[in-house]
Amino acid sequence: MHDIKAIRENPAAFDAALSRRGGDGVSGAVLAIDAARREKITAAEAAQAEQNKASKEVGAAKARGDEDEFQRLRALVADKKAEVARLKDEAQAEDTRLTALLAEIPNLPYDDVPDGADEDDNVEVTRWGTPREFDFAPKEHFEIAGVIPGMDFETAAKISGSRFVLLQGAVARVHRALAQFMLDTHVTENGLTETNSPVLVRDEAMYGTDKLPKFGEDSYQTTEGAWLVPTSEVPLTYSVAGDVLDEAALPIRLTAHTLCFRSEAGSAGRDTSGMLRQHQFEKVEMVSITHPDASDDEQKRMLRCAEDLLERLGVPYRTVVLCTGDMGFGARRTYDIEAWLPGQDTYREISSVSTTGDFQARRMNARFRPAEGGKPEFVHTLNGSGLAVGRCLIAVLENGQQADGSVTLPEVLHPYLGGKAQITAEGVLA
Repeated sequence: MHDIKAIRENPAAFDAALSRRGGDGVSGAVLAIDAARREKITAAEAAQAEQNKASKEVGAAKARGDEDEFQRLRALVADKKAEVARLKDEAQAEDTRLTALLAEIPNLPYDDVPDGADEDDNVEVTRWGTPREFDFAPKEHFEIAGVIPGMDFETAAKISGSRFVLLQGAVARVHRALAQFMLDTHVTENGLTETNSPVLVRDEAMYGTDKLPKFGEDSYQTTEGAWLVPTSEVPLTYSVAGDVLDEAALPIRLTAHTLCFRSEAGSAGRDTSGMLRQHQFEKVEMVSITHPDASDDEQKRMLRCAEDLLERLGVPYRTVVLCTGDMGFGARRTYDIEAWLPGQDTYREISSVSTTGDFQARRMNARFRPAEGGKPEFVHTLNGSGLAVGRCLIAVLENGQQADGSVTLPEVLHPYLGGKAQITAEGVLA
Protein backbone atom coordinates (compact mmCIF):
# COMPACT_ATOMS: atom_id res chain seq x y z
CA MET A 1 0.00 0.00 0.00
CA HIS A 2 1.25 3.44 -0.86
CA ASP A 3 1.54 6.43 1.46
CA ILE A 4 -1.14 8.93 0.37
CA LYS A 5 0.86 11.75 1.95
CA ALA A 6 3.82 11.00 -0.31
CA ILE A 7 1.56 11.07 -3.37
CA ARG A 8 0.08 14.42 -2.27
CA GLU A 9 3.52 15.91 -1.74
CA ASN A 10 5.02 14.85 -5.08
CA PRO A 11 2.52 13.34 -7.51
CA ALA A 12 4.84 13.82 -10.49
CA ALA A 13 7.60 11.75 -8.84
CA PHE A 14 5.08 9.02 -7.99
CA ASP A 15 3.85 8.81 -11.58
CA ALA A 16 7.41 8.85 -12.93
CA ALA A 17 8.42 5.93 -10.69
CA LEU A 18 5.28 4.00 -11.61
CA SER A 19 5.88 4.58 -15.30
CA ARG A 20 9.15 2.64 -14.96
CA ARG A 21 6.99 -0.40 -14.35
CA GLY A 22 4.85 0.35 -17.39
CA GLY A 23 2.05 1.94 -15.37
CA ASP A 24 0.05 4.98 -16.38
CA GLY A 25 -0.05 8.13 -14.30
CA VAL A 26 -2.62 7.51 -11.59
CA SER A 27 -1.86 10.27 -9.11
CA GLY A 28 -4.60 12.48 -10.59
CA ALA A 29 -7.28 9.84 -9.95
CA VAL A 30 -5.88 9.07 -6.51
CA LEU A 31 -5.75 12.73 -5.45
CA ALA A 32 -9.24 13.46 -6.83
CA ILE A 33 -10.73 10.75 -4.60
CA ASP A 34 -8.56 11.88 -1.70
CA ALA A 35 -9.71 15.48 -2.11
CA ALA A 36 -13.37 14.43 -2.20
CA ARG A 37 -12.84 12.31 0.94
CA ARG A 38 -11.14 15.15 2.81
CA GLU A 39 -13.83 17.61 1.71
CA LYS A 40 -16.53 15.33 3.13
CA ILE A 41 -14.61 14.94 6.38
CA THR A 42 -14.18 18.71 6.72
CA ALA A 43 -17.86 19.30 5.99
CA ALA A 44 -18.85 16.65 8.52
CA GLU A 45 -16.69 18.30 11.17
CA ALA A 46 -18.27 21.69 10.46
CA ALA A 47 -21.78 20.23 10.64
CA GLN A 48 -20.86 18.46 13.88
CA ALA A 49 -19.69 21.77 15.37
CA GLU A 50 -22.99 23.44 14.39
CA GLN A 51 -24.90 20.53 15.91
CA ASN A 52 -22.96 20.80 19.16
CA LYS A 53 -23.51 24.54 19.34
CA ALA A 54 -27.26 24.22 18.70
CA SER A 55 -27.49 21.44 21.30
CA LYS A 56 -26.07 23.76 23.95
CA GLU A 57 -28.49 26.53 23.01
CA VAL A 58 -31.57 24.28 23.17
CA GLY A 59 -31.49 24.16 26.97
CA ALA A 60 -31.06 27.91 27.27
CA ALA A 61 -34.06 28.60 25.01
CA LYS A 62 -36.18 26.17 27.02
CA ALA A 63 -35.12 27.79 30.32
CA ARG A 64 -36.12 31.28 29.25
CA GLY A 65 -39.45 30.02 27.83
CA ASP A 66 -38.71 30.86 24.20
CA GLU A 67 -40.76 28.05 22.66
CA ASP A 68 -40.26 29.16 19.04
CA GLU A 69 -36.50 29.31 19.42
CA PHE A 70 -36.56 26.03 21.31
CA GLN A 71 -38.39 24.27 18.45
CA ARG A 72 -36.16 25.86 15.80
CA LEU A 73 -33.01 24.73 17.58
CA ARG A 74 -34.36 21.24 18.11
CA ALA A 75 -35.09 20.96 14.39
CA LEU A 76 -31.62 22.32 13.59
CA VAL A 77 -29.98 19.73 15.84
CA ALA A 78 -31.92 16.95 14.10
CA ASP A 79 -31.02 18.30 10.65
CA LYS A 80 -27.34 18.63 11.51
CA LYS A 81 -27.28 15.16 13.03
CA ALA A 82 -28.65 13.71 9.78
CA GLU A 83 -26.19 15.82 7.75
CA VAL A 84 -23.24 14.61 9.82
CA ALA A 85 -24.30 10.98 9.34
CA ARG A 86 -24.70 11.48 5.58
CA LEU A 87 -21.34 13.21 5.19
CA LYS A 88 -19.56 10.55 7.24
CA ASP A 89 -21.09 7.83 5.06
CA GLU A 90 -20.01 9.70 1.93
CA ALA A 91 -16.49 10.17 3.33
CA GLN A 92 -16.33 6.47 4.15
CA ALA A 93 -17.42 5.60 0.62
CA GLU A 94 -14.64 7.78 -0.80
CA ASP A 95 -12.17 6.21 1.62
CA THR A 96 -13.21 2.74 0.42
CA ARG A 97 -12.72 3.85 -3.20
CA LEU A 98 -9.31 5.27 -2.36
CA THR A 99 -8.17 2.14 -0.55
CA ALA A 100 -9.36 -0.07 -3.41
CA LEU A 101 -7.48 2.03 -5.97
CA LEU A 102 -4.27 2.12 -3.93
CA ALA A 103 -4.46 -1.65 -3.42
CA GLU A 104 -4.27 -2.19 -7.18
CA ILE A 105 -1.15 -0.05 -7.70
CA PRO A 106 2.14 -2.00 -7.66
CA ASN A 107 5.07 -1.04 -5.49
CA LEU A 108 7.56 1.50 -6.81
CA PRO A 109 11.03 0.26 -7.83
CA TYR A 110 14.14 1.49 -6.11
CA ASP A 111 16.29 3.84 -8.17
CA ASP A 112 18.99 1.19 -8.67
CA VAL A 113 16.61 -1.32 -10.27
CA PRO A 114 17.36 -1.56 -14.02
CA ASP A 115 14.66 -0.44 -16.44
CA GLY A 116 13.26 -3.06 -18.78
CA ALA A 117 10.16 -4.72 -20.18
CA ASP A 118 10.59 -8.41 -19.31
CA GLU A 119 13.02 -11.14 -18.27
CA ASP A 120 15.24 -10.45 -21.27
CA ASP A 121 16.18 -7.14 -19.65
CA ASN A 122 17.24 -8.61 -16.30
CA VAL A 123 20.88 -7.96 -15.39
CA GLU A 124 23.27 -10.68 -14.27
CA VAL A 125 25.20 -9.68 -11.16
CA THR A 126 27.13 -12.84 -10.32
CA ARG A 127 27.78 -16.38 -11.49
CA TRP A 128 29.10 -19.35 -9.51
CA GLY A 129 30.39 -22.71 -10.65
CA THR A 130 31.19 -24.11 -14.06
CA PRO A 131 28.53 -26.24 -15.73
CA ARG A 132 29.76 -29.80 -16.01
CA GLU A 133 30.85 -31.12 -19.40
CA PHE A 134 29.06 -34.39 -20.12
CA ASP A 135 30.42 -37.13 -22.36
CA PHE A 136 26.82 -38.03 -23.18
CA ALA A 137 23.67 -36.05 -23.92
CA PRO A 138 22.28 -35.05 -20.49
CA LYS A 139 18.63 -35.80 -19.91
CA GLU A 140 15.91 -33.81 -18.22
CA HIS A 141 15.12 -34.95 -14.69
CA PHE A 142 12.06 -37.02 -15.60
CA GLU A 143 13.97 -38.91 -18.32
CA ILE A 144 16.82 -40.18 -16.11
CA ALA A 145 16.59 -43.95 -15.71
CA GLY A 146 17.15 -43.96 -11.95
CA VAL A 147 14.58 -41.21 -11.44
CA ILE A 148 11.74 -42.63 -13.53
CA PRO A 149 10.64 -45.25 -10.91
CA GLY A 150 10.30 -42.54 -8.24
CA MET A 151 8.62 -39.75 -10.23
CA ASP A 152 5.10 -40.82 -11.26
CA PHE A 153 3.07 -38.25 -13.19
CA GLU A 154 0.42 -40.64 -14.52
CA THR A 155 -0.73 -41.81 -11.10
CA ALA A 156 -0.69 -38.25 -9.80
CA ALA A 157 -2.88 -37.20 -12.75
CA LYS A 158 -5.29 -40.03 -11.93
CA ILE A 159 -5.50 -38.78 -8.36
CA SER A 160 -5.44 -35.01 -8.82
CA GLY A 161 -5.19 -34.01 -12.48
CA SER A 162 -2.40 -32.38 -14.43
CA ARG A 163 0.61 -30.63 -12.88
CA PHE A 164 0.94 -32.94 -9.90
CA VAL A 165 3.57 -35.59 -9.23
CA LEU A 166 3.80 -38.62 -6.97
CA LEU A 167 7.31 -39.00 -5.58
CA GLN A 168 8.31 -42.39 -4.19
CA GLY A 169 11.28 -44.32 -2.91
CA ALA A 170 14.73 -42.84 -3.40
CA VAL A 171 13.52 -39.69 -5.16
CA ALA A 172 11.04 -38.91 -2.37
CA ARG A 173 13.76 -39.39 0.22
CA VAL A 174 16.19 -37.07 -1.58
CA HIS A 175 13.41 -34.49 -1.83
CA ARG A 176 12.86 -34.71 1.93
CA ALA A 177 16.61 -34.60 2.61
CA LEU A 178 16.93 -31.38 0.63
CA ALA A 179 14.25 -29.68 2.73
CA GLN A 180 15.87 -30.86 5.97
CA PHE A 181 19.30 -29.70 4.81
CA MET A 182 17.91 -26.25 3.96
CA LEU A 183 16.08 -25.87 7.26
CA ASP A 184 19.00 -27.08 9.34
CA THR A 185 21.38 -24.68 7.61
CA HIS A 186 19.06 -21.70 8.05
CA VAL A 187 18.46 -22.46 11.72
CA THR A 188 21.92 -23.52 12.90
CA GLU A 189 24.08 -21.26 10.73
CA ASN A 190 21.95 -18.42 9.35
CA GLY A 191 20.16 -17.43 12.54
CA LEU A 192 16.58 -17.93 11.33
CA THR A 193 13.83 -19.13 13.65
CA GLU A 194 12.16 -22.31 12.41
CA THR A 195 8.40 -21.91 12.21
CA ASN A 196 5.67 -24.45 11.50
CA SER A 197 3.05 -22.21 9.93
CA PRO A 198 -0.52 -22.79 8.73
CA VAL A 199 -1.14 -23.31 5.03
CA LEU A 200 -4.73 -22.08 5.28
CA VAL A 201 -5.03 -18.34 5.81
CA ARG A 202 -7.70 -15.65 5.97
CA ASP A 203 -8.44 -12.90 3.45
CA GLU A 204 -6.67 -10.39 5.67
CA ALA A 205 -3.39 -12.32 5.51
CA MET A 206 -3.51 -12.57 1.71
CA TYR A 207 -4.41 -8.88 1.41
CA GLY A 208 -1.76 -7.77 3.89
CA THR A 209 0.97 -9.54 1.92
CA ASP A 210 -0.28 -8.05 -1.39
CA LYS A 211 -1.69 -11.31 -2.81
CA LEU A 212 -5.21 -9.89 -2.84
CA PRO A 213 -6.99 -8.49 -4.68
CA LYS A 214 -4.54 -8.58 -7.57
CA PHE A 215 -3.69 -12.28 -7.66
CA GLY A 216 -6.78 -14.03 -6.34
CA GLU A 217 -7.12 -16.07 -9.52
CA ASP A 218 -3.62 -17.47 -9.05
CA SER A 219 -4.50 -18.99 -5.68
CA TYR A 220 -6.84 -21.66 -4.38
CA GLN A 221 -9.72 -20.80 -2.04
CA THR A 222 -11.74 -23.28 -0.01
CA THR A 223 -15.53 -23.34 0.04
CA GLU A 224 -15.36 -21.86 3.54
CA GLY A 225 -13.36 -18.88 2.29
CA ALA A 226 -9.84 -19.70 3.52
CA TRP A 227 -6.94 -19.56 1.09
CA LEU A 228 -4.25 -22.18 0.49
CA VAL A 229 -0.96 -20.32 0.74
CA PRO A 230 0.98 -19.65 -2.47
CA THR A 231 4.05 -19.48 -0.21
CA SER A 232 4.68 -19.35 3.52
CA GLU A 233 5.70 -15.73 3.01
CA VAL A 234 2.01 -15.07 3.71
CA PRO A 235 1.68 -16.50 7.25
CA LEU A 236 5.26 -15.63 8.27
CA THR A 237 5.00 -11.98 7.21
CA TYR A 238 1.45 -11.53 8.47
CA SER A 239 2.47 -12.86 11.90
CA VAL A 240 3.40 -9.25 12.84
CA ALA A 241 0.22 -7.67 11.44
CA GLY A 242 -1.17 -4.97 13.73
CA ASP A 243 1.85 -5.17 16.03
CA VAL A 244 3.95 -2.32 17.38
CA LEU A 245 7.32 -3.99 17.93
CA ASP A 246 10.17 -2.73 20.06
CA GLU A 247 13.06 -1.61 17.87
CA ALA A 248 15.32 -3.93 19.88
CA ALA A 249 13.29 -6.90 18.62
CA LEU A 250 14.36 -6.21 15.03
CA PRO A 251 15.32 -7.92 12.85
CA ILE A 252 12.93 -10.84 13.09
CA ARG A 253 14.16 -13.68 10.87
CA LEU A 254 11.88 -16.63 10.19
CA THR A 255 11.97 -19.77 8.07
CA ALA A 256 9.39 -22.43 7.31
CA HIS A 257 9.10 -25.52 5.14
CA THR A 258 5.57 -25.81 3.79
CA LEU A 259 3.43 -27.03 0.99
CA CYS A 260 2.58 -24.23 -1.44
CA PHE A 261 -0.34 -24.05 -3.86
CA ARG A 262 -0.72 -22.04 -7.08
CA SER A 263 -3.35 -22.36 -9.77
CA GLU A 264 -0.84 -21.11 -12.37
CA ALA A 265 -3.63 -19.14 -14.06
CA GLY A 266 -2.47 -17.81 -17.39
CA SER A 267 0.51 -20.17 -17.63
CA ALA A 268 -1.06 -22.81 -19.88
CA GLY A 269 1.52 -24.42 -22.12
CA ARG A 270 4.52 -23.21 -20.10
CA ASP A 271 6.94 -25.71 -18.54
CA THR A 272 4.42 -28.53 -18.59
CA SER A 273 7.03 -31.30 -18.82
CA GLY A 274 8.25 -32.79 -15.58
CA MET A 275 7.83 -31.13 -12.20
CA LEU A 276 9.19 -27.66 -12.92
CA ARG A 277 5.80 -25.92 -12.68
CA GLN A 278 3.31 -27.64 -10.38
CA HIS A 279 0.03 -26.74 -8.67
CA GLN A 280 1.38 -28.15 -5.39
CA PHE A 281 5.02 -27.90 -4.39
CA GLU A 282 7.25 -27.45 -1.36
CA LYS A 283 9.42 -24.52 -0.47
CA VAL A 284 11.65 -23.45 2.38
CA GLU A 285 10.89 -19.76 2.83
CA MET A 286 12.86 -16.99 4.49
CA VAL A 287 11.13 -13.88 5.86
CA SER A 288 12.74 -10.91 7.58
CA ILE A 289 11.07 -8.04 9.43
CA THR A 290 13.57 -5.20 9.71
CA HIS A 291 14.27 -1.59 10.57
CA PRO A 292 14.00 0.51 7.37
CA ASP A 293 17.69 1.49 7.60
CA ALA A 294 18.73 -2.18 7.61
CA SER A 295 16.57 -3.60 4.82
CA ASP A 296 19.09 -3.24 1.97
CA ASP A 297 21.77 -5.09 3.92
CA GLU A 298 19.21 -7.67 4.99
CA GLN A 299 18.32 -8.40 1.36
CA LYS A 300 21.98 -9.02 0.58
CA ARG A 301 22.24 -11.28 3.60
CA MET A 302 19.20 -13.32 2.58
CA LEU A 303 20.53 -13.62 -0.96
CA ARG A 304 23.79 -15.07 0.34
CA CYS A 305 21.89 -17.53 2.52
CA ALA A 306 20.15 -18.90 -0.59
CA GLU A 307 23.23 -18.84 -2.82
CA ASP A 308 25.27 -20.67 -0.19
CA LEU A 309 22.85 -23.61 -0.24
CA LEU A 310 23.44 -24.14 -3.95
CA GLU A 311 27.19 -23.85 -3.50
CA ARG A 312 27.13 -26.55 -0.82
CA LEU A 313 25.09 -28.73 -3.17
CA GLY A 314 27.56 -28.09 -5.98
CA VAL A 315 24.89 -26.71 -8.32
CA PRO A 316 26.14 -23.96 -10.67
CA TYR A 317 23.98 -20.86 -10.65
CA ARG A 318 23.75 -17.26 -11.70
CA THR A 319 22.10 -14.37 -9.87
CA VAL A 320 20.23 -11.64 -11.71
CA VAL A 321 18.56 -8.44 -10.55
CA LEU A 322 15.11 -8.21 -12.07
CA CYS A 323 14.29 -5.24 -14.26
CA THR A 324 11.29 -3.02 -13.57
CA GLY A 325 9.08 -4.93 -16.00
CA ASP A 326 9.75 -8.36 -14.48
CA MET A 327 9.42 -7.64 -10.76
CA GLY A 328 6.55 -8.95 -8.68
CA PHE A 329 3.66 -6.68 -7.70
CA GLY A 330 4.85 -5.98 -4.16
CA ALA A 331 8.60 -5.81 -4.73
CA ARG A 332 10.85 -2.77 -4.77
CA ARG A 333 13.90 -4.84 -5.72
CA THR A 334 14.22 -8.55 -6.51
CA TYR A 335 17.17 -10.84 -7.09
CA ASP A 336 16.53 -14.17 -8.79
CA ILE A 337 18.89 -17.09 -8.40
CA GLU A 338 18.83 -19.37 -11.42
CA ALA A 339 20.23 -22.89 -11.16
CA TRP A 340 21.94 -24.58 -14.10
CA LEU A 341 19.82 -27.42 -15.53
CA PRO A 342 21.91 -29.41 -18.01
CA GLY A 343 18.88 -31.33 -19.28
CA GLN A 344 17.44 -28.04 -20.52
CA ASP A 345 20.86 -26.50 -21.23
CA THR A 346 19.85 -23.32 -19.44
CA TYR A 347 19.54 -21.58 -16.09
CA ARG A 348 16.12 -21.68 -14.40
CA GLU A 349 14.82 -19.74 -11.40
CA ILE A 350 15.17 -21.53 -8.08
CA SER A 351 14.87 -18.58 -5.68
CA SER A 352 13.59 -15.01 -5.61
CA VAL A 353 14.73 -12.68 -2.83
CA SER A 354 12.66 -9.49 -2.62
CA THR A 355 12.39 -6.43 -0.46
CA THR A 356 9.00 -4.72 -0.34
CA GLY A 357 10.06 -1.71 1.74
CA ASP A 358 7.05 -0.65 3.84
CA PHE A 359 4.54 -1.67 1.14
CA GLN A 360 3.26 -4.77 2.98
CA ALA A 361 3.70 -3.18 6.41
CA ARG A 362 1.26 -0.39 5.50
CA ARG A 363 -1.30 -2.90 4.28
CA MET A 364 -1.15 -4.87 7.52
CA ASN A 365 -0.23 -2.00 9.88
CA ALA A 366 3.01 -3.52 11.17
CA ARG A 367 5.15 -0.96 12.99
CA PHE A 368 8.00 -0.58 15.46
CA ARG A 369 8.59 1.85 18.30
CA PRO A 370 11.90 3.75 17.89
CA ALA A 371 14.31 3.24 20.76
CA GLU A 372 14.81 6.98 21.14
CA GLY A 373 11.06 7.57 21.35
CA GLY A 374 8.67 9.21 18.96
CA LYS A 375 5.81 7.92 16.84
CA PRO A 376 5.80 4.28 15.72
CA GLU A 377 7.18 3.73 12.20
CA PHE A 378 6.42 1.07 9.62
CA VAL A 379 8.80 -1.88 9.46
CA HIS A 380 10.27 -3.18 6.22
CA THR A 381 9.50 -6.73 5.10
CA LEU A 382 11.57 -9.07 2.94
CA ASN A 383 11.01 -12.57 1.64
CA GLY A 384 12.99 -15.14 -0.28
CA SER A 385 13.03 -18.79 -1.27
CA GLY A 386 15.66 -20.71 0.53
CA LEU A 387 15.05 -22.77 -1.63
CA ALA A 388 12.23 -24.11 -3.80
CA VAL A 389 12.58 -27.80 -2.85
CA GLY A 390 11.20 -29.36 -6.02
CA ARG A 391 13.29 -27.20 -8.34
CA CYS A 392 16.34 -27.90 -6.21
CA LEU A 393 15.61 -31.61 -6.59
CA ILE A 394 15.53 -31.16 -10.36
CA ALA A 395 18.89 -29.37 -10.29
CA VAL A 396 20.52 -32.03 -8.10
CA LEU A 397 19.22 -34.87 -10.26
CA GLU A 398 20.17 -33.32 -13.59
CA ASN A 399 23.62 -32.15 -12.50
CA GLY A 400 24.42 -35.48 -10.84
CA GLN A 401 23.21 -37.80 -13.62
CA GLN A 402 25.57 -40.40 -15.02
CA ALA A 403 25.73 -42.13 -18.39
CA ASP A 404 24.33 -45.38 -16.96
CA GLY A 405 21.18 -43.65 -15.63
CA SER A 406 22.33 -43.40 -12.02
CA VAL A 407 22.60 -40.13 -10.09
CA THR A 408 25.53 -39.10 -7.90
CA LEU A 409 24.21 -37.13 -4.93
CA PRO A 410 25.87 -34.13 -3.24
CA GLU A 411 28.05 -35.05 -0.27
CA VAL A 412 26.22 -32.59 1.96
CA LEU A 413 23.06 -34.73 1.66
CA HIS A 414 24.72 -38.04 2.61
CA PRO A 415 24.08 -37.66 6.37
CA TYR A 416 20.37 -37.14 5.63
CA LEU A 417 20.29 -40.30 3.53
CA GLY A 418 21.83 -42.74 5.98
CA GLY A 419 25.20 -42.39 4.28
CA LYS A 420 23.85 -43.25 0.82
CA ALA A 421 25.64 -41.44 -2.00
CA GLN A 422 23.69 -42.21 -5.16
CA ILE A 423 20.46 -43.28 -6.80
CA THR A 424 21.20 -46.35 -8.87
CA ALA A 425 19.99 -46.78 -12.45
CA GLU A 426 17.27 -49.01 -10.95
CA GLY A 427 16.06 -46.20 -8.72
CA VAL A 428 17.46 -47.40 -5.40
CA LEU A 429 19.55 -45.45 -2.88
CA ALA A 430 23.01 -46.95 -2.55
